[in-house]
Amino acid sequence: MGTNTHVFPAQALNRIAAPPAEDETGNPDLEVFFKMFEIVKREEMAGGTVILNEIAAPLIARKAKPGQFVIIKANEEGERIPLTMADTDPDKGTITIIYMVVGKSTALFKTLNVGDGYQDVIGPLGKATHLEKQGTVVCVGGGTGIAVLHPITRALKEIGNRVIGIIGARNRDLLILEDKMRSASNELHVCTDDGSYGRPGFVTEALKEILEKEDVRQVVAIGPVPMMKFVSGITAEYNVPTLVSLNPIMVDGTGMCGGCRVTVGGETRFACVDGPEFDGHKVDYDELMKRLQAYSEDERRCYNDFCRMEQ
Repeated sequence: MGTNTHVFPAQALNRIAAPPAEDETGNPDLEVFFKMFEIVKREEMAGGTVILNEIAAPLIARKAKPGQFVIIKANEEGERIPLTMADTDPDKGTITIIYMVVGKSTALFKTLNVGDGYQDVIGPLGKATHLEKQGTVVCVGGGTGIAVLHPITRALKEIGNRVIGIIGARNRDLLILEDKMRSASNELHVCTDDGSYGRPGFVTEALKEILEKEDVRQVVAIGPVPMMKFVSGITAEYNVPTLVSLNPIMVDGTGMCGGCRVTVGGETRFACVDGPEFDGHKVDYDELMKRLQAYSEDERRCYNDFCRMEQ
């Protein structure tokens, strides 16, 4: 996919913050005008299964805060995919997303290179992370959840908290953003399930040891749903407030479709407008996991069909 050739509503919003350049005649440079949401940096991680895209989106970059997300669409036929931002640069006018290739839409995203553009990027959406100076805060991340955790960790440290980071992956090859998390934390613990790097075992084991010896005021956990469930179970035993970021099935991102509903404290909440962050001790994780599996077979079939077409 190359330069966009049509104007879309979200692109019109971006033009408010970044009006088109003019050519030597003083007329708008239409190539720049229509080239919104261009990928300006692309990086493959975790053996090519995880992709970083830095995207030109000036208005979003100017307004976004840690914890918020965007909804991205590759082209006219693509699905709307919610992704929490991994970073923003208001000066450059860019946002960074990091995603794992798990289905047709993310496989389509992976085909885009530097200079290509996404059709739609809408945001910032959702509520930003509530940041407060509390003392010692533990930030726990697993898989691509580390990407979401990084700006929150950095922001918590910047306002004066002592931040202990714990990140984990199944093995060393799948671990991402270790250097960035080390810089954002006062102390970092790295875990791999198979013991191929760092501490062998799960992030929950490292967390429990820290809770035994530290006066932890808050835990932030972002990663696979089972990880967040077990982290929240442990912190409940120690009566430590815990924040989790949920990424359920989502369509519009504005609360109209109801697809992102989750049960929190026995009540229905919409992750797109009430979240994506919630009290980890109140989330119905079992219900969330069932809802996330609702279209898994369809997703797998579409992904396999897409891969065959690309061969």
